Amino acid sequence: MIDIAGQPVPIVAGGLYDRYRSNPPLSVIQSEAPGLDLSWFKELRKVKVDMGFESYSPNFYYKNRSVTAVFTADLARLRALMPAEVLAQVQPLQVWPGRGLVALTAYAYEYCDNDSYNEVSLSIVTNKPGSSNLGPFTLIGQSMSRDFWGYVLKLPVNTELAKVRGVVGYNLPKWLAGIALKESKDSIIFEISDHGTGKTDVVLEAKKLEDLSNKIEMVTNNFTNLDHQGRLVHGYAVSRQLSHASSSSADSVKLTLGEGGLSTYIKSLKLGKMLKYEYVPEFQSALYSPEPLKTVIQGN
Repeated sequence: MIDIAGQPVPIVAGGLYDRYRSNPPLSVIQSEAPGLDLSWFKELRKVKVDMGFESYSPNFYYKNRSVTAVFTADLARLRALMPAEVLAQVQPLQVWPGRGLVALTAYAYEYCDNDSYNEVSLSIVTNKPGSSNLGPFTLIGQSMSRDFWGYVLKLPVNTELAKVRGVVGYNLPKWLAGIALKESKDSIIFEISDHGTGKTDVVLEAKKLEDLSNKIEMVTNNFTNLDHQGRLVHGYAVSRQLSHASSSSADSVKLTLGEGGLSTYIKSLKLGKMLKYEYVPEFQSALYSPEPLKTVIQGN
């Protein structure tokens, strides 16, 4: 048990976080996982930050995989779910009348600074603050630049360490949930348990695509939200995708919703057509601590 911002948090005894508190030497990572390519991390510099607790930014994720499904959703509902202060700076992208977009992403962080954990993100796709919202054209621009913007609605995780760090340090809507990762020959399956009952509530089954590209691709995922003092902030993660593929085929993803809290919430979004599926069986990432949003707007 350790203390983070006055909260007792259980961690893995002898794990990376226990030993190094988000700042392990890369030589240690190399010795523990000799097969990993750490060349990118050697180019990045960690700095000590106060994010409600003392830590280091960026947080490194050395070996991970993810699946993402982008669906259309009810635009009015998406707007209603965003705080007025955030909505004044960024808006949901409208892909056609009355329809916006949400991205549902499941992550398996297999080896990272704060040990291993699973996470599921539900986010509204938005424009960049200070930039025009031209709907589909903005989406195309973000896709071409690989610089995506969103507002995170839900973010269950399956370790207390990931939850507390995310809530306190990144102002993210995290809670502790069972997130089981299963695999078949053709699919990767994430099962999310309901917080109240413990029963399986949401099942995301995604195909393992075969036409994988091994061309390294850099992707930035940005989020805008409010910090604990109600100030507008911006956080982001840069990912180095080592293996990836995408599809627009509807049978690439099967989303099964139950009667629990997260399923009820997703149903309220009135999901429609799946526009895109991304399968990333191997990537690395660096997650940066939040900064005032005005620094982004001033940089435009």
